[in-house]
Amino acid sequence: MLLKQKTTNNRINWLDQLKGFGILLMVYGHNFPVLEDYIYSFHMPLFFIVAGLFHPEKMDNAIIKKRAKQILIPYFLWSFFLFGFWLILGRKFGESALLDLSITENFIGIFFSQGDINYMNWGIPMWFLPTIFLTFLFFGFILKCKNKYLQHGVLVASIILGFLIANYYNLYLIWSLDVALVSLFFYSFGFYTTDFIISKKIKNKYALLILGVLHALVSIFLLQKIDMYRSIYSNEILFLVNSLVGFLFWASFFKNFTQLKFLAFLGKNTIPILALQARALSVIKLFFFLILGISIFNFTEFEKVILTFAQLIIMYPILIFINRYIPILNGKNK
Repeated sequence: MLLKQKTTNNRINWLDQLKGFGILLMVYGHNFPVLEDYIYSFHMPLFFIVAGLFHPEKMDNAIIKKRAKQILIPYFLWSFFLFGFWLILGRKFGESALLDLSITENFIGIFFSQGDINYMNWGIPMWFLPTIFLTFLFFGFILKCKNKYLQHGVLVASIILGFLIANYYNLYLIWSLDVALVSLFFYSFGFYTTDFIISKKIKNKYALLILGVLHALVSIFLLQKIDMYRSIYSNEILFLVNSLVGFLFWASFFKNFTQLKFLAFLGKNTIPILALQARALSVIKLFFFLILGISIFNFTEFEKVILTFAQLIIMYPILIFINRYIPILNGKNK
């Protein structure tokens, strides 16, 4: 795939905007909006598909080390920072102060990266980074199968196993291993359709409209609880279909209609936004408490939208600083 080799070293603007849109939905979704179920129905698969677009044709030790530097080193640096913040301040205020949480278990959570608030009260959204690294490893090993039938058979079996674990076992697996198995569906879709997704542009607006209507219809039928971190998938078939249709619709949308630089900027800074969005919310709530004396928060839907952009504005100078002086926190070299 010559196109894959080219795109690995060159940023694609519409893809940055698509990732920016996804991370914007993530921040908004964590504020518990009325659209939460819709957002959760496809926004995490979107990132796995995009990651699959850039999976290398051949995986060796050098590539594994490079990917670990891009994903795992930022994960552990941010996790130790977030845990330290939680240890000193975070666990003493807000909802955390009402919970009897173990410091030891939350420290273990840095390495285990699962277990909900009991192990990751300092930063649950960080689960995504070890999981996408596992997905990268699993898919790389599957590609080493020379026989294509065996390769595809192992891939399908791994995805089914991920769903079976979620349905029949109430387990917290290290690095959300079962979620990584399910995510192979999206990751492999990105890999096998790279040339089509990168080069194909739906110019017929009626085709784009049909994709949008299909996405809306499946979303309506799927509007039940979806949460990949907790291995909650509702109707698995609808979840898989809607994730693909949702990705294709929004990818086509950003290819055709938009040149939004702020979304492209967000798309280039997904790791620090993932780490800092909850802390930005804490700063806003602290402001309301100190200035207005408000300690109980019940935001309206409009206020949640404003809240989302306020979080991004607070993070903006930090993101600039990170990229200029500590790019490793964004998975980059100077």
